[in-house]
Amino acid sequence: MKNSILFSILLFVFIASFYQCTQKQASLSFPIHVGERPESITKGFEGDYFVTVMNGKDKGDGGVNKISSLGVTPFFRGADEPKGIVYFDEHLFFTDVNRIWKVDAEGKGEVFVDENNFPVSILYLNDICIDEKSSGFYVADMGNREIMWEDDKNFIALDDPVLFNKTNEGRVFHIDLNGNINIAQDTSALMPNPNGVSIDQKGNLMITGFFTGNILTQENNTLNPLAGQFRGADMVAQDKDGHYYVSSWKLAKLWKIDGQTMEVRVLVDDLDSAADFILEEDKRRILLPDMLRGKVYAVDL
Repeated sequence: MKNSILFSILLFVFIASFYQCTQKQASLSFPIHVGERPESITKGFEGDYFVTVMNGKDKGDGGVNKISSLGVTPFFRGADEPKGIVYFDEHLFFTDVNRIWKVDAEGKGEVFVDENNFPVSILYLNDICIDEKSSGFYVADMGNREIMWEDDKNFIALDDPVLFNKTNEGRVFHIDLNGNINIAQDTSALMPNPNGVSIDQKGNLMITGFFTGNILTQENNTLNPLAGQFRGADMVAQDKDGHYYVSSWKLAKLWKIDGQTMEVRVLVDDLDSAADFILEEDKRRILLPDMLRGKVYAVDL
C-alpha cells in the first residue's frame, strides 16, 4: 500500500513537472529581443534557453541572458566577448576570447580554462560543441581575424595569395571535463579562420570556415569539403535525415543543404546577421540569433 502511494506521488510530481516545462516553452513567442549583440543560444537548466550577449565594448559587461516564460533576464555577467555556448554536465560552458567559462544553475561562474592551458597560442575562441562521445568539447580558435578584411565590410578576395596565406592560423581543440586540451584539427589552407563546430550523424567533426565559407567534415583525421562557399559561415548542423543547415553572419542568411543531392535552398535572407543557432528537430525549427538586431528568431524547417 505504501509503495503504491509513493508511486502515485512520484508519478504526480513527474507529470506536473513535465506539464509545467511544456507550458513554459509553449508560452514563448519568437522573435524575441534578448539583449545587445547576442551570438549563441542553447537549451539549459529546467528547459529554459540561454543566450550569450556581448553587450558593449567594456570589459566584463558581456555574459549570458536567460529566456523563459517570465521573459528575458540577466543570468551571468563578467565576460568580455562571449560567443559559443553549450549546456553539459549540469553547467553552461561558453567561450570568451581566450578563455572558457563554466556557469552553474545559480548563475555563478568560474573560468574553466584560459589561454595558459592551451598547448599553443590562441587568438580568438569562438564556437563550442559537445563531442561525439559526450566526454568533452570541441572549440574553434579563429586565429587572426583582422587579416580577413579588405575594409570594415568586405572580405579580401579568395585568390589573393599573400593575404590568404596569412590567415592559416585557426585550429580546433578538444577539451575534456578535467580541462585537458589537445589539438583536434591543426591549421589548414582549407580551414582558415574556423568558426562553427558541430558533430554530424556519423560522429564526425564538422567545421565552418568563416573566411572562405567552406563547410568541412573531419573523417579519419582528414578534412573533406562538404559544400560551399558560404562566406562568413557561422554555424553548421545536420539533422537526423542527413540534411545540413548553415548560417552566415556576414551574408545574414540561413541555408538548408539536401543531404543526398546537395541542393542548396535559402531558408532566411531578411536578417541583419545570422549567428550561432540551435537545431530543434522535435519542434521542427531552428532558433537563430540576429546579433545586429538583438533578437532570436524561430525558423520553420
